[in-house]
Amino acid sequence: MTDLVTIRSIALTAQINPLGAELTHLRDAGGRELMTDADPAFWTGHAPILFPVIGMPFEETIRVDGTAYPMKKHGFARRSLFEVIEAAEDCVTFALTDSAETRAAYPFAFRLELTYRIEGATLRIEARIANPADAPLPASFGFHPAFAWPLPYGEDRAAHRILFDADEPDALRTIAADGTIAEARRPSPLAGRELALRDDLFTEDALVWDHIRSQAVTYGAANGPQLRIAFPDTPMLGVWTKPGAAYVCVEPWHGIADPEGYTGEYRDKPGVFEVPAGGDKRIEMSMTLKG
Repeated sequence: MTDLVTIRSIALTAQINPLGAELTHLRDAGGRELMTDADPAFWTGHAPILFPVIGMPFEETIRVDGTAYPMKKHGFARRSLFEVIEAAEDCVTFALTDSAETRAAYPFAFRLELTYRIEGATLRIEARIANPADAPLPASFGFHPAFAWPLPYGEDRAAHRILFDADEPDALRTIAADGTIAEARRPSPLAGRELALRDDLFTEDALVWDHIRSQAVTYGAANGPQLRIAFPDTPMLGVWTKPGAAYVCVEPWHGIADPEGYTGEYRDKPGVFEVPAGGDKRIEMSMTLKG
């Protein structure tokens, strides 16, 4: 068990676990928890960092230059111990660099930094993926925060919804039995820009938008405080829970699970980006408590 790192403002307190650089608690000024209760009957995660893959690789394998490498769902960052490289009252930065262990699954040099910063009622999270090598670095990256459903303000679970900032008319992707992305699509469950949250939406796994127009959503009940979740740098979005659980995940992704049966090169799969040699890529999300 690693000790949690705490940052705070007058409005929010966040605690992050160096194991996975994972946001574990987010509490308001009254000490009320805005994150999942991590009930082991459903899921013990809180907000894993997804790197270098999103979702399930076909047969838990990626292929680089014709060589197969073992890769678990959502990658290895969430199971890796990050180093705390800078810490202050309202900000902390964690770093993970490649090692013999990571190169056995992902044969690239990299440095992944996660900076958590509280500014008033907003928690900002910035990922920086740096490429120290002299060739492009293929990668995917995603956030996976699980928010309390219901939020701790007395409103019924059934009153909670997610409001999108833009129209989202496209059909959603579907998830195959092995966790990859199936060919079939499903109709959008939105009414206008609103997703009314119900357990039966998630009986077949996550809702997956592979082309999201919105750069932010608002989550909560109409009559209570709400969370505004902004994701300006990610073109895909997942929303997920297990029916009956006391959380809902809003997951900004720059990447997606493998297409069903995919045996092509890792760098050619949908959602993979490349970090230029000697360069970096930054991906940010934020959570703001409103009302």
